[in-house]
Amino acid sequence: MKLRKLAVAMTAVMAFGAISVPAAAEETQVIGISMPTQSLERWNRDGEYLKEQFENAGYTVELKYSDNDSSQQVSDIQNLLADNVDILIIAAVDGEALNTVMDEAAESEIPVIAYDRLIMNDATSYYVSFDNYTVGQLQGEFIVETLDLENAGDATYNMEITAGDPADNNAGYFYNGAMDVLNPYIEAGTLVVVSGQTDFDSVATDQWDTQTALERAQNILSSYYADGTQLDVWLCSNDSTALGVAQGITSDYAGDNTVIITGQDGDVANLANIVDGIQTMTVYKNVSNESIVTLALAEAMLNGETIDEAFTESLSVEAAFDTESYETSDGVKCPSILLVPSVITADNIEELVDTGLYEMGEDGYLTAVE
Repeated sequence: MKLRKLAVAMTAVMAFGAISVPAAAEETQVIGISMPTQSLERWNRDGEYLKEQFENAGYTVELKYSDNDSSQQVSDIQNLLADNVDILIIAAVDGEALNTVMDEAAESEIPVIAYDRLIMNDATSYYVSFDNYTVGQLQGEFIVETLDLENAGDATYNMEITAGDPADNNAGYFYNGAMDVLNPYIEAGTLVVVSGQTDFDSVATDQWDTQTALERAQNILSSYYADGTQLDVWLCSNDSTALGVAQGITSDYAGDNTVIITGQDGDVANLANIVDGIQTMTVYKNVSNESIVTLALAEAMLNGETIDEAFTESLSVEAAFDTESYETSDGVKCPSILLVPSVITADNIEELVDTGLYEMGEDGYLTAVE
């Protein structure tokens, strides 16, 4: 591992032309962090939590955001490599667009932690995320339980689907987790996707963009529900897309607005929608815990420690050591540390205050703690 030396103070002593011996150099290590964008609330939180965790532990941190531009992220990471960082933590804009710079990191012997989004390159040392498939499962199971689909009998419910960014490796896991739960009910005719749009490519949302999700929702509503057809549920993979869908339903849907809308992340605007009964649930991922795990992993790597199940058992938060679920290329498994997500609804939303990351206002709405 490379070590970054702090500036060495030198004192020139003029008497008899002598120069004092330099003080011993203190050593610190530099953590390079590359986040995808500041346009989504959650990445601002991730970046700041990571920076705070590492700085509090005595590391120097270089944090860069890439404006959802893969070329910019490559440039950002190259700059971090040029600065001789000791370790890279990267939340990729596009997990398949970093091959060149990942190879450069490997050549420089700089280890890489893929943060939240897997990087499809074998130079990835470890992957830290939540159990992404489980996130989707929780969304699907919530729909099944809320509609009591097990006991639906001849009843049918109309559903639409909005998934995430095709460039984000996680998006497929979220989608598959939910659809594996819901497909039996779709095949049985209990859940009906009126638009017919069910495959991932049809329901994906570039860059998880709220406006893109809104425009697609408006198009579906005007094309398939303008005649009064009841809409019962809209599966959304995350909160930024759920925000767009909710706006579309609120403004462009003439039917009963008590539509089940799923989400993920716990964004403040979506939590307000949950309080107001507009969005029904969000799968919450405590990104502060994710930063805690990332710090512990980075320190273990820098210290040459063994990372296995015993490592995850020593963590202060619940996580699993997984060596089978994720591959950086065909047949190449990426050792992963996976945290556990939870479901937040209007009934338990106050639990978020207990995380210390939100506070409840007198108006009943949550705000993020600065």
